[in-house]
Amino acid sequence: MAIGWKGVFPAVTTQVRADLSIDVQDTQRVVDDLIRDGVTGVIALGTVGENNSLEFEEKVTVLTAIVEVVKGRVPVITGVSEYDTRRAARYAQAAEKAGADGLMLLPPMVYVPKPAELAAHFKGVAEKTGLPIMLYNNPPAYRTTIGNEVLDAVKDVKNIVAIKESAPDTRRFTDIRNDFGDRFTLFAGLDDVALEGLYLGAQGWVSGLTNAFPKESVELVAAFERGDHAKAMEIYRWFMPLLHLDADHDLVQSIKLAEEVMGRGSERVLPPRYVLEGARRAQVIAMVEKAAATRPALGASKAA
Repeated sequence: MAIGWKGVFPAVTTQVRADLSIDVQDTQRVVDDLIRDGVTGVIALGTVGENNSLEFEEKVTVLTAIVEVVKGRVPVITGVSEYDTRRAARYAQAAEKAGADGLMLLPPMVYVPKPAELAAHFKGVAEKTGLPIMLYNNPPAYRTTIGNEVLDAVKDVKNIVAIKESAPDTRRFTDIRNDFGDRFTLFAGLDDVALEGLYLGAQGWVSGLTNAFPKESVELVAAFERGDHAKAMEIYRWFMPLLHLDADHDLVQSIKLAEEVMGRGSERVLPPRYVLEGARRAQVIAMVEKAAATRPALGASKAA
């Protein structure tokens, strides 16, 4: 299906059984619940989906299952996170065959490429698929910056259409817009600067904490879009303690624990990650429980 490239796209979790095998049916249930709660699209096998902890065949199985349960109700975009261009192109082609609607393409893992190498990686994957591509810029996590030099090198690649901007420096949104106009659709990709991203030109939000609180996430963006800035700010301020988790090293464990506290999924993760323990676990649980007990009312604010 065509991707509208706007709204709320949670980076969905991959559900895991106690024996660390992939729970395909529960992954489908989690995704179905999110769609029922109003998300605009889903990102399969992003960071939160533990992409790099899965074998190639497991990735294809999970993506196929997600496409199956979505049934065309919303777009399905899959993360492409590989060590090199050949592996990334291979998965991109498999994703297209499995029915994905688009790709979220990351820089190569481990090796930090020079700008020309990074642009060549993106071009090398793009030419092997007809799917539209969102580039994923997250310098703190992946040590690689998709700077404007790289974007300039790929601006003529027709199926590179969007950017998930996860740099904590929100000036990036304006710099990209100033240099490229509307050539690339911008998405906010770091939860705790999501509203700032929307104000600076992002058309949507790729979110982690939406997995635990989807209705509030959808309403935050909807309030912004209808000009109800008081309601958007109310939700954002309520949400912020949890949104900070998306910028932490243990974001996957924290988000999956939040899912479990909210009765939406399991906290189990794949090695090398392990579930949170001790004070950190107690802290995250307390944060989620407080958020659940103080949820803002949804719908138009009285001041709007």
